[in-house]
Amino acid sequence: MTRHLARGLLVLAAFSVSGCAAFSPDGGMTTVSDLTSQTINKDVAFVRTAEGASAVDARVRQLLSRTLSADAAVQIALLNNKGLQAAYNELALAETDLVEQSLPPNPVFSISRISGNGASEIERQVVGDILALATLPFRSDIARDRFRGAQLRAALATLRLAADVRRAYVRTVAGNEMVVLLTDAKATAESTAQLAVKLGETGSLNKLDQAREQVFYAETTADLATARQTATSARERLARLMGLWDDGLDFRLPNQLPPLPRRPQALPSIEADAVAHRIDLQIARLELTALAKSLNLTEATRFVTLLDLAGISRRTQDPEGPPFRERGFDVQFQIPIFDGGEVRVRQAAESYNFAFNRLTERAINVRSEARDAYRVYRSSYDIASHYQREIIPLRKIITEEMQLRFSSMQVDIFALLTEARQRLAALRGAIDARQRFFLAQADLQTAVNGGGAPAAVSDNPTTIAAAAPADGGGH
Repeated sequence: MTRHLARGLLVLAAFSVSGCAAFSPDGGMTTVSDLTSQTINKDVAFVRTAEGASAVDARVRQLLSRTLSADAAVQIALLNNKGLQAAYNELALAETDLVEQSLPPNPVFSISRISGNGASEIERQVVGDILALATLPFRSDIARDRFRGAQLRAALATLRLAADVRRAYVRTVAGNEMVVLLTDAKATAESTAQLAVKLGETGSLNKLDQAREQVFYAETTADLATARQTATSARERLARLMGLWDDGLDFRLPNQLPPLPRRPQALPSIEADAVAHRIDLQIARLELTALAKSLNLTEATRFVTLLDLAGISRRTQDPEGPPFRERGFDVQFQIPIFDGGEVRVRQAAESYNFAFNRLTERAINVRSEARDAYRVYRSSYDIASHYQREIIPLRKIITEEMQLRFSSMQVDIFALLTEARQRLAALRGAIDARQRFFLAQADLQTAVNGGGAPAAVSDNPTTIAAAAPADGGGH
């Protein structure tokens, strides 16, 4: 009997192992790579060996050898950012959970010997968790869904980093462009302030006009200092996101933002696209599916949470007679007198309902975020285009006309300088408008594909999975 029971446990375990998950050679990165290549058309790499690290370093050095574009900065970050590598490590850990949940429980073998007064007894047992074996396919299926969710979370971390890099790149280049503009303005303001002092000493300029020129110089100096600090901080953030340090910090950036596209994108179905493509929604759907399966499994095993079967072989040696053997089995199960599983079922049901309501709320918010992101994108384009097509050309005409009038002595130098200050304000507004457009463009891509700021814990349905009851087979 013991031999047959042990053999039966081994056969059942063998059938269970045949459907078990195994470790993938890439740690589950194929799905992440496919999602990111479709969305942002960039390469990702999970660095796990010295050879892989050397290949990444060579690629990063190659990209840094040229003036960085936004796409190049994103590519460097996806290859070199250690925080993203840590997210990929979390994915590899999630795969270990998948493999662990797909393995049947190991049988337990025990042996005991009792002797006294010339008699002895040896007992051997092979114990197997029958409930865990019976529920193994269901638990493995749930674990597979959660691993798929972990892959999506790794892809979401990749998209989030790419979006952050684009924003930091835009702010850095715009900051540098503003510094150049204000540096030229400061030089002009300084010359004007010195001229005003000299004219004041000769009595040709009153104190009010002197103060106006001097305060413009002082304000421009303060604005330049602020702009330099802003640009420096933006560059440091960009360097952090790209994972650069030491020799890599001398990367080169263009002097100004790229021109606006000829026309804005037309996205009539942006809400549907966002709902279909947002990775955070895909994660929430997978978690909801896993919780539904967990609820079904909990309901199926609500009355039986412990079912162990043991095969027993006992050999007794009696000094007054020949030895004899005894064989049998032992079954252990829990009697649901006080706890009929209602608590576990209620917990699983409420976890499912919680995740469902959060998913519904998130879907509604995604549609709103997509609409708002597109409106901001279009209005930012219209404003930046208005500066480019209307305001800056008109300011150029005014400057040229004022210079002609100054040459013919129809206006004095201070009228020309007043117009220069107004033109400076227009140029600053144009730089700011272009910066806002490119930031809005990055936010639009984020609204459609995901990768925005991390959601609060209470808004993340995946947090419920950790609090969900065990998926059967537990003691």
